[in-house]
Amino acid sequence: MAFLYLKALHIIFIVTWFAGLFYIVRLFIYQTEASERSEPDRSILIKEYKRNSKRLWFGITWPSAILTFIFGIWVLLQVPSYLSQGFMHIKLTFVFFLYIYHFACHRIYNQLQQDNYKYKSQLLRIWNEVATVLLVGIVFIIVLKNALSMVWGLAGLIIFTVLLMLAIRIYKKIRESK
Repeated sequence: MAFLYLKALHIIFIVTWFAGLFYIVRLFIYQTEASERSEPDRSILIKEYKRNSKRLWFGITWPSAILTFIFGIWVLLQVPSYLSQGFMHIKLTFVFFLYIYHFACHRIYNQLQQDNYKYKSQLLRIWNEVATVLLVGIVFIIVLKNALSMVWGLAGLIIFTVLLMLAIRIYKKIRESK
């Protein structure tokens, strides 16, 4: 019974972590676009986006990433046989890339807090979808486990990514036409 509580807590913090990752990049986009506006809008918006980013990043996203890690390790300690299964190696590889994504977002967060705008909003929109691709990959791997052929899984993930990038381009054209 305790194992199910651990697993539930792990899933809860995964959800809140992803919510934070999805929204923080949206705030990066908004702040970057605000930096191109004229005063006084520019100063007012940037101040608000920085404040909201700080609250989200350190109040939700970082704690959720840490608690996801802690409860994930705890679940693995309860069922060490998971580590001998191939699907878990693939899932943990995706999770590793998710933490790299998280640290890259932290770097962008620090740059924006210092008014260093290295990336255009369009690139940040694409960056925002990296978390989506990782989420889809992780969920399919963990749900389908060994039933998922590596070839079909990889093909599906590539197709999903291409469709996502196509949707971003279409959205950009729609935004530019308005």
